[in-house]
Amino acid sequence: MAMVFGLLPSLSSGGDPAVEKIQKAYRGIKDLKGSFVQKSHLKDLDRTDTFKGKFMIKLPAKMRWQYRGNDAQETEVIIANDEIIIYQKKEKQAFKGKFDRETYGQAPIALLGGFGDIEKEFDIINKEGRLLLKPKKPMGAVVSIEITPSGGNFPIGSLTITDRLSNRIDITLSDITLNTGMADAAFEFSLPMGVSMYELNGTR
Repeated sequence: MAMVFGLLPSLSSGGDPAVEKIQKAYRGIKDLKGSFVQKSHLKDLDRTDTFKGKFMIKLPAKMRWQYRGNDAQETEVIIANDEIIIYQKKEKQAFKGKFDRETYGQAPIALLGGFGDIEKEFDIINKEGRLLLKPKKPMGAVVSIEITPSGGNFPIGSLTITDRLSNRIDITLSDITLNTGMADAAFEFSLPMGVSMYELNGTR
């Protein structure tokens, strides 16, 4: 994904207020839930797919999203520690596999769980109030993440994720609620009757 961001100065740990606000907020967050709109811009196909849904995150490593998208497609993504499950309701199939830095492309909104220490994970450029993050270590196909701060109780209003093929994913957040005391059971997946489970490498 080729993109020129210009000759902007990188931030050091000297303390950009927007970075400090995010890191301070994450220190007080145990869980969060809300709504999102995701627009996936696929360059080669010249197509944009729009999805809406709900999400739940229990820090540090439990997450659940419910997507509703084009053609009434419904997909649920559950991450518990180092395992990811992708459930496609209409197709009556689910996929299970390992979740790590290399698999963020399968669930880009999962990046929301990892901004507690962004100075450690990313090189950061402040673009007139927006934060451009470039991973210090490989993160799958992700080349950059741009954060638009929020003035609400959660410090992030939206994310733009760009990959090596110049595809772009825009995620806008709303109706965020913090620290509701989520139970671990909310992140467990029970395979519905008649649904086939596959490994993400294609085996059943």
